Amino acid sequence: MTTSTASPQQETVRAILDHHERLGRTMADHALTIARAADRLTAPYDRRDKLAAFCAEEVLPHAEAEERTLYRAAEELPEAGLLLRAMLREHTVLREKVAELEAARTPGEAVGAAAALDALFQSHLAKENDQLLPALVDAGTDLGALVDGMHEILGQPAGGHHCTCGGHDDPGTPGATAELSEDGELDVRTLVPAQRHQQIFAAFGALAAGTAFVLVNDHDPKPLYYQFAAEHPGEFTWDYAEPGPEVWRVRIGRP
Repeated sequence: MTTSTASPQQETVRAILDHHERLGRTMADHALTIARAADRLTAPYDRRDKLAAFCAEEVLPHAEAEERTLYRAAEELPEAGLLLRAMLREHTVLREKVAELEAARTPGEAVGAAAALDALFQSHLAKENDQLLPALVDAGTDLGALVDGMHEILGQPAGGHHCTCGGHDDPGTPGATAELSEDGELDVRTLVPAQRHQQIFAAFGALAAGTAFVLVNDHDPKPLYYQFAAEHPGEFTWDYAEPGPEVWRVRIGRP
């Protein structure tokens, strides 16, 4: 059994960063599914609505909670004045971009609005991670006391599932399971999103050096690649065996 040596301040910063990462990956995943739907000449409006709902339920409340806490604390830091004004302006633009997404009436408008929203949000998160949080920490701000209990900033309690393997639009088949076939394929198309995430990383964790399995999915699992790159840099290989448009097969291995 290991005991964490991180300070409460470090744990709070890690929780905020982890939540930012989850929000950013989910935003990117939704934007990608909208673009893929348009590429397939499929109406992307249900996907547009899911991204708009995600923004209304998580992204905008997150921004509002930050303004009441982190941003208000930053007002006391003279060196953060310009950064804070820029980030508050970005919150305003973020709300405008969500409204543009909701008003999109053609596939092209939906793809463009989703892409613009994603680009803005990723850039905004980077400023918070790389500039705002370090400034607050350096100033001695007690972040734990500032955001205590605020799931809009810290994320959901441990145990909640934050899937980044894609498939937000597919509820899957309740009770379905997936196992590696004799030829090394892991077909997750019938699984609910939470099970996809669990099964994919379990299969990867069981790989010996020099071996691989083939992930079979019903959409491009590109967001999953970014999670592997973040959590297992240099420890995995990723090769498309079948790049859609109906079925994707990706060979995931250990070098």
